[in-house]
Amino acid sequence: MASGTAAEQNCTYYDVVKYLNFPSYNKHLLYTIPKKNWEDPLELKMDFSLVSILSVAEKLQTVTFYFLLTLRWKNALVTWKPQDFCGISKIILPEDTFWSPHIFIFEQVDKEKSSIIPFLSITHNGIVRTRQPHQVTITCSLKIHKFPFDAQTCNISITTFMYTVRDIIINPGQTEEDLNSKSQLYFQTDGEWKPLNIKIREHKVIEREEKFSVIVYEIFMQRQPLYYVVNLILPTCMLYLLDMALLFGPSSHGEKIGFQISLILGISMLAVILNDILPTSSESLPVIGTCF
Repeated sequence: MASGTAAEQNCTYYDVVKYLNFPSYNKHLLYTIPKKNWEDPLELKMDFSLVSILSVAEKLQTVTFYFLLTLRWKNALVTWKPQDFCGISKIILPEDTFWSPHIFIFEQVDKEKSSIIPFLSITHNGIVRTRQPHQVTITCSLKIHKFPFDAQTCNISITTFMYTVRDIIINPGQTEEDLNSKSQLYFQTDGEWKPLNIKIREHKVIEREEKFSVIVYEIFMQRQPLYYVVNLILPTCMLYLLDMALLFGPSSHGEKIGFQISLILGISMLAVILNDILPTSSESLPVIGTCF
């Protein structure tokens, strides 16, 4: 009966939290990297899933992405045996209970508008996992020479600028095949842009003689040109064909001049619309702009 009572008392999440003694060591767990040997860097696993391409501003050369980022690392200071707590092997706790890495995105140009999930999960062997949505606007060099039949490549470079490679090493937690299949599953929007492929690159950045671990996600995306074909290219081509047909028509010169002025006004309006769309900082003019 005594052993049965003890087992019942250890069958709640509260018992696990009490066993780990969070109140006494809260400051240590929150402010220090959770590794036993300071010479061994902490391995931070990162998973990326693209959810939406919200907007592309050609004039500003910026792109707004919405994506999910999952981080996993091992907290060597917090472990327990599931058999001592009726098989409880995982608990959910507030984010400010443990230390967690602060990520930095190189290309980000505005304040992030994401909602924060203030919880993380930890398993009995010390594996901590947190998942956060991010809506960020990044700078991207857009090549618009083939507009509107263009494809673009934008990079999202993620690092932890507070910790060097002696403290933290960031590694991808998924293969490129898993990343692309999961992004296709999560991708929600059916707008102007469609992602084609996402690649992962790992490298080190040296800043003030200190080396930092960086993961770069290369997002290849293609524009859906149907809107511009129907609303811009076809009307312009029709105006040009009508202009050529009028040139050989039997009408008088006065009527031709009046109709030509109307055509010039229509083409000028389309040129103004095109000028508002295309970026001013491009190194080369788009083919469509040169032809018009």
